This record gives sequence, structure tokens and C-alpha cells, in this order.
Amino acid sequence: MSDQFADLSWKAAEELLGSPRRPVLLLPLGALEAHGPHAPLGTDLLISLGICRRAAEQLRDHTEVRVLVLPPIPYGVTRCAASFTGTVGISGQTLHALLLEVCSDLIRQGFRWLVVVNNHFEPEHVWRVHAALDEVEARTGVVVGYLDLTRRHRAERLGDEFRSGSCHGGRYETSLVLADRPDLVDSTLLRRLPPKPVDLVRGLSSGARDFRELGMEQAYCGWPADATPEEGRATFEVLTDLLVQTILEVVRGGGRDRPGRLGTKP
Repeated sequence: MSDQFADLSWKAAEELLGSPRRPVLLLPLGALEAHGPHAPLGTDLLISLGICRRAAEQLRDHTEVRVLVLPPIPYGVTRCAASFTGTVGISGQTLHALLLEVCSDLIRQGFRWLVVVNNHFEPEHVWRVHAALDEVEARTGVVVGYLDLTRRHRAERLGDEFRSGSCHGGRYETSLVLADRPDLVDSTLLRRLPPKPVDLVRGLSSGARDFRELGMEQAYCGWPADATPEEGRATFEVLTDLLVQTILEVVRGGGRDRPGRLGTKP
């Protein structure tokens, strides 16, 4: 039985609406942007898809919900990495419109349990997600779930590097890629990369406009050489647990994460 919503026929999709197991649709978000010289451009989406896949597998036999993964939105607001080749960004207005229209159309059809799964943390991207989901709620009355990993109480479970804000293409993200797609990481180059401690949140809040202004001349920060697939697998377990909690909260009438330190308009 496929966990991919797009694999269903329209009749099978219609039958979900009458099922005693509530259909929960996950919408993965990512970005196409530089993550150092060693990791893939699609790192953020790879992580979102990995979490969604694991959550759907974990809940496959759950009596209360049927979890399916929607086709992702692979592009995000990526102004910070815009000067690096391969980075392809969309405007905040485009992201807002995509989220608003996709979520609203699913709700119109009767799919009222939706969860957005995002692993691209550029401040404008994060607050645009929140703003779009606020508008969905205002228009439809439906609360769309959103696991905001920038919230402090969630970040506490994701390791020292993540909490430090120095985690773009570093140990945290590279470990996750090594756990799922080690073939996409240049391991030889990875072990030669020096540490690059940069507090992204503080730097961007202080007016820096992009990675180069922050001294990230190779589009990474943190400690990528310390990344391991074992750490990635352990981190995926934590992220999956957080997503499963969010899914069950949404089905049982709970609200979504509200804006944290990156979720308000700059």
C-alpha cells in the first residue's frame, strides 16, 4: 500500500474521505540551495521527505489515522544563498500563494487534516509559511498542522549545533543526508572542511543579507567534518517522533505551532 497521495486514483482518494481512519496529508517543503561544497542542493527537501516517509511508515497500521505524503513544494525563499551557483529561489509571495492555494483546495474537497513539514529555516521562508497558514485558517476555519523546528522547546531535542544556530550544511544536516543518501555527500572533501561557527540567527537579525556577509564563503557553517550516519539516524528518530506527535495532535483537535524566533516578519 503506497504512502504517496499522488499514487492514488481519484476514486481511491474519494474513498479516503469516508474511511473510519482519518486521512492526514503531509506537505513536505524544502529549497534548492547551496549547502557547502560537500552536500546536495536539495538537502532541506531530502530531510523533509525522510521525516514524512518515516512518520507514514510508523503510523501505517494506526487505527485512528491514514497518513499520506503529498507531492512536495521543492522551492523556497533562498536569498541568503542566492550568490552560489545552483541555488534557485522563489519570492515570499509565491510561496505564500502556493501554500494558500494547495491547502485551501484540499480543504475544499474535504481533506481537513493537513500538516506542513518544513526543513528550510531562512527567516523570511519561515514567517511566510506561518503567514500563509494563518490565512488558510482565516479563510476556511481549518487549522493546518505545522511542526516549527525553530521553536526553542523543539530545538532543545536536536543537538548542540542546531541549538547554536550554526547548522547550515554542518554536522546536523550532513548527518541526516548521510543517513538517507550517503552517495550524495562528498565524504573525502567533507573530512577536510574546517569548523565554521556562525550564529545565523543573530547574524541575520543584525542586518547581514547573505551567507557571504557572514563569512560563509563556501555556503556552510558548523562542524560538517563531525557528521556521521549514526547521528543522522538518531536525529531522524527524534524528528519523526516530533512529527508523529504533531499528526496525532492535529487529528485530535490541537492547534499548530505558532511563530517562534524565526516565524515573525523581519
